Amino acid sequence: PDDDAGQHFGAFEEEKLVAVISLFIDPAGGARFRKFATDPAWQGRGIGTALLRHTIAAAVAQGAPLLWCDARHTTLAFYERFGLLPEGDIFYKGPIAYVRLQRALP
Repeated sequence: PDDDAGQHFGAFEEEKLVAVISLFIDPAGGARFRKFATDPAWQGRGIGTALLRHTIAAAVAQGAPLLWCDARHTTLAFYERFGLLPEGDIFYKGPIAYVRLQRALP
């Protein structure tokens, strides 16, 4: 999706950007998040969890019936905690294995 069409959220620590995520709402239904990253020095502190929860709430507030992303296969356990489950087969971007994840939204 075009970056201009997205909603971009960030987490800051003393004016330093430490995590980012972008949400794209499809007018035909559904929402996708991408470009989700946390600075390695800040991982494991709940920052990414809080940012993803905020993104899920934003998608729900905008009436999206489902949320999806393409995630690295190695991160599957993290996303499963949020109800995001594999949909389809593993695919590759270069040597990196990815899987499409999705969940229904209330």
